Amino acid sequence: MGIVTEAKFHLFKEKILSLQLPLSDNDLLNSNFLLQKDEAKKLEVYYTPFDYINEKAKVVIAGITPGLHQMKKAYTAVKENQHLSDEELLHEGKKSASFEGSMRKNLIAMLDELELPRHLGITSSGELFTTASHIVYNTSILPHAVFFNHQNFNGSRPNILKTGMLQDYVRNSFMKDISRLENPLIIPLGVNVSKALDYFYKNNPIVKGFPHPSGSNGHRHRQFRENKEVMGDRLRNIFHRIYENFVDNRWVFFTKIPLALNEYGDTRSE
Repeated sequence: MGIVTEAKFHLFKEKILSLQLPLSDNDLLNSNFLLQKDEAKKLEVYYTPFDYINEKAKVVIAGITPGLHQMKKAYTAVKENQHLSDEELLHEGKKSASFEGSMRKNLIAMLDELELPRHLGITSSGELFTTASHIVYNTSILPHAVFFNHQNFNGSRPNILKTGMLQDYVRNSFMKDISRLENPLIIPLGVNVSKALDYFYKNNPIVKGFPHPSGSNGHRHRQFRENKEVMGDRLRNIFHRIYENFVDNRWVFFTKIPLALNEYGDTRSE
């Protein structure tokens, strides 16, 4: 466990704790929590308390940016867990708010269909948000809530790679944090995240073709069907290499991914 490289929680903790539950949109989307604004590009970035990083993660699930719903859940988690240390508090917020809502349900269903749990030695991908959260690092290439024209930013307009402010977040936050992990398996959610990884992150293993699980992505079912076979093959190939290199009670290959081992000393499901 740890705190992200560009942590800002210490700057906003007292402001968050001064808020009253339940939170309204106006409680969060105001100058108290505004990080940056680009009026020409109609962009606003608001602090989101996702400052926790799992440095021992074997799998990274990378979205675009926290939405307002996830932002509100994270702020609420801070309020409800203020008795904990900052690191524990931020960890609870990450578990509670990451991809929360219908998006998480869709994500779990697709990961299960790709048989990721079988490779990781767990029963369901839902465990990645509960009892198996130590295996995964759920994050976004843009770490704080980004809004375009006062709506959740979907990664398309403006283009992340052609917008300096957004590029800086990917480079200075996401990339620096990922470099602290030992070459994890990365699952980018959606084509815009994949494009950013192609630009900034040249290492393997990455499983491309996964659709963004948001309910607003009406093409996700078709995209998943079209890419399912290739993604499944990619996962099998990655983990096959791991299985072939079982040394001293840990799985190793060119990425040196240590997996969670079950009682049999491997990653089989019962």
